[in-house]
Amino acid sequence: MKILDTVKKVPGGLMVVPLLLGVLLNTFFPGFLGIGGFTTALWKNGATTIIAIFLFCNGAQINVKQAGLPVVKGVLLTLVKFIIGAVLGVVLNRLFGPMGVLGLTPLAIVAAVTNSNGGLYSALAGEFGDSTDIGAVSILSINDGPFFTMVAFGLTGLAEIPFILLIAAILPIVVGCILGNLDENLRKFLNNGTAVTIPFFAFPLGAALNLKQLASAGAPGILLGIICTVFTGLGGYLVMKLIKSEHPVAGAAIGTTAGNAVATPAALAAADPRLAGVISDSATIQVAAAIIVTAILCPLLVSWLSKIEKKKVPQSA
Repeated sequence: MKILDTVKKVPGGLMVVPLLLGVLLNTFFPGFLGIGGFTTALWKNGATTIIAIFLFCNGAQINVKQAGLPVVKGVLLTLVKFIIGAVLGVVLNRLFGPMGVLGLTPLAIVAAVTNSNGGLYSALAGEFGDSTDIGAVSILSINDGPFFTMVAFGLTGLAEIPFILLIAAILPIVVGCILGNLDENLRKFLNNGTAVTIPFFAFPLGAALNLKQLASAGAPGILLGIICTVFTGLGGYLVMKLIKSEHPVAGAAIGTTAGNAVATPAALAAADPRLAGVISDSATIQVAAAIIVTAILCPLLVSWLSKIEKKKVPQSA
């Protein structure tokens, strides 16, 4: 049976499929995962520790030796994701409060929009850009995990995030980064953890939800995915046009939500109890939906922008 190949055919499958399995198990057999021992530790309560391992392994992939244009592009694209996500979250909160509108919460907006799918970005940058666009992913990798979302919530007042929790959130990334840059072999070794840990933290996150919550997040989750692709995809494209990048369409490849973003609402709720409960739960499933939607829409947006750019070439020749 080609289970892994089948799972990977689903957009964000390594995260989405285990998460849905967790949802189903918690819906129909809610007491099973509470039997204790290693079963409960792994599939019910293990999300936080496994996410920490994931962040550590991702930090090791950040190469500080890369310099020049890749760094410039990476910094600009990371800022685009951060600023747009923070602004949208603040506006939504000011207008409608923490519960948001149409079922879409500020927590879900910031969690999904500030985080990009590095793998999909690299693939699209390789097809529509050049080596400097691909190299930007070394900086973009910094937005993996809850740190930037915590910063956005803390700076904008959407949540009360103690400074020590910001340090706690980024420390695994920093330590991983240091070790990865000290030893290339260690970086390669830890690279395996960036993928293999995803289903292990996705399942317990799903096991905290049920089908009723999943159904309620349908339309808002789709809307969230559209917002992320349109706003940050076009934002990345325009910024690359502004610096006269040779392949500005590659900037639109940031219009995604990464699989690990599904863990962000839970991390925020742990930092600020006011975000716990229904807000965190609904945001988690909305982000999960956005992962799938952006994985479909972003490549279409990049391809469409590429066709527009190609039409301009003969006219300027």
